[in-house]
Amino acid sequence: MDILQAVILGIIQGLAEFLPISSSGHLALAQAAMVIPGSFRLLMTVLLHAGTLAVVLAVFWRDWWEMLKNPFKSKIFWLLALATLPAAALGVLLGKKIDGMFADAWFVGIFFLCTAALLLAAEHFAKQPSKGRRARKPGVNDVRTGQALAMGAMQGVALFPGLSRSGSTIVGGMLAGLNRATATKFSFMMSAPIILGSLVFEAKDLFELEGGIVGAIPGGWLAPLIGVLVAAASGYFAIRWMLRLVQRVSLRWFALYTGALGALVLLDHFVFHLLL
Repeated sequence: MDILQAVILGIIQGLAEFLPISSSGHLALAQAAMVIPGSFRLLMTVLLHAGTLAVVLAVFWRDWWEMLKNPFKSKIFWLLALATLPAAALGVLLGKKIDGMFADAWFVGIFFLCTAALLLAAEHFAKQPSKGRRARKPGVNDVRTGQALAMGAMQGVALFPGLSRSGSTIVGGMLAGLNRATATKFSFMMSAPIILGSLVFEAKDLFELEGGIVGAIPGGWLAPLIGVLVAAASGYFAIRWMLRLVQRVSLRWFALYTGALGALVLLDHFVFHLLL
């Protein structure tokens, strides 16, 4: 892998992790297009996730500090733990099967289309956000147990490649009655424990590769580390952009993009055979 490829993957991971367009699906397509070896794909997945995790911790550091000062009395702590359970359970039960889907364009394309459908449903059926000066700021303390569980269930479903984690969880929160700003902030905070958990499992798989972690880095550490920094920088931009514009930008634009991408992926799979 060269530095340009690492930069491209970092931008994709950082933006797609926090925009409702599926980072897993985009990374699968990009790495297939670059013909990156399987062991190196796993390494980059681990490192890029670490970059976006650092962004979530940095952007919401005040919330984490308040929560961790007394976690057992923190409502947000228990809500995040509850919201993490569905994805954790599915990851343990179906992890290997889900990983196999990343190599099949049929699944990636279909789930991109599912993401588009979810975003359109949220825009049509969910509670519309307030506008102007009366617009409420994101308040994760307003999240109720049932709403956290609904978002957690959607996070579990979003383990499949092409289904956006942020998009699915935001949709789940909106359909459960949260305004878009609150659902978005809670969705971003939910990403921290699930990314941390995935890092543990992916790192375990990485060390079990033949030759270990060193064998997965034939070209040295420079390009992967640059990719991590780029993922963190683009992820920071994506979070800030979404938090500011979430009450103004229609989810239909993201649905249009993911729907078109899903259709192109399926065309490639059945007709052109260029990528996956």
